[in-house]
Parts: sequence; structure tokens; C-alpha cells
Amino acid sequence: MKCRTRQFSLRPNVSGMTLPEMMIAVLVASIVFGAVATLSMFGARSFVAMGNYADLDQASRNALDIMSRDIRQTKGLNSFNATKLVFQDSDTNTLTYVYDPSAKTLTRLKGASRQILLKQCDYLNFDISQRNPSNQFAFYPATSASMAKLIDVSWKCSRTILGAKVNTESVQTAKIVIRN
Repeated sequence: MKCRTRQFSLRPNVSGMTLPEMMIAVLVASIVFGAVATLSMFGARSFVAMGNYADLDQASRNALDIMSRDIRQTKGLNSFNATKLVFQDSDTNTLTYVYDPSAKTLTRLKGASRQILLKQCDYLNFDISQRNPSNQFAFYPATSASMAKLIDVSWKCSRTILGAKVNTESVQTAKIVIRN
């Protein structure tokens, strides 16, 4: 009986991948990795956009709640323009709401207290009316600050993602009645 050891080796004429096979494999891998990266970026951007929208909505609701509470309790409107309201508050102090277009902020001023209610506010407008409605479901405009019993406020705030302004909250608008 003869025992021979056999060596396992590859055949000498068989080699690795050819250049065209390697190029196709790299192309397929690049397409797969590109698709995964694109989906990841889209998901991250959507996540940030939803966070920004929730933050804008919370800030708008908070500002509107504070303004509604304050304006309803005032004694009357002292002066008015499209970006500033000055009230005589129930404690005889002055209550002022000021929109600064250059700083894009809405600020509440009462005595020595200063509170920024909205930041990154692209547009804000105040308007005044009388309390009684007309036949067209609108309110009669007030000709002076002393006649104003209805304050109409509207604003639009936005945020940026990666330097582009993509998150814009729809315009918030409210009609607030001075009760006194």
C-alpha cells in the first residue's frame, strides 16, 4: 500500500476577479451606499424639520396665550401702529407689545419687565377694530385707539435647516377682545 499525500492548491490558471468584474462590483456597491446615504440624510432632515415645526408651534401658542390674557384684562388701548401696541393695564401700568423687524422679535414690556415672546419672526402685524361686526362678517375699523375694542394680530415665523429657510409655520392670527 502506497500512501501519498495530496496537496490542495488552486489551479495555476485560475486567478482572482478580472478588471471588468471588479469595476461592476464597485459600481453596484457605490449605488447601494449612495442610496443608503441619501435615505439617511432625508430622514435626518425630516426629523430636524419636525422638531423645528414643533418648537415654532409651541412658541406661537405660548405668545398667543400671554397676549390674549394680557389684552383681555387691559383697561384700554393708548396708542397703536402696525408694529406697536400700548395699553393701560388693569393695574394702571403701561403694557406694550413691540415688533422689531430688524431683530425679528416680538417683545412684551410691562414696567421694568421685558420678555421676548417670539424670535425669528419674519412678519407681524397689529390691527384694531370696534367690537361690533358688520354685515359682511367683518368688524368695523376703529378710527382711534380709544375706540378700539378688538385687536387683530397675525405673524409668520420660520427657521432654517442647513442654511436654507425651509420650515415656515403658517400664519398665526387671532382676534382678541378687550373686555373692559
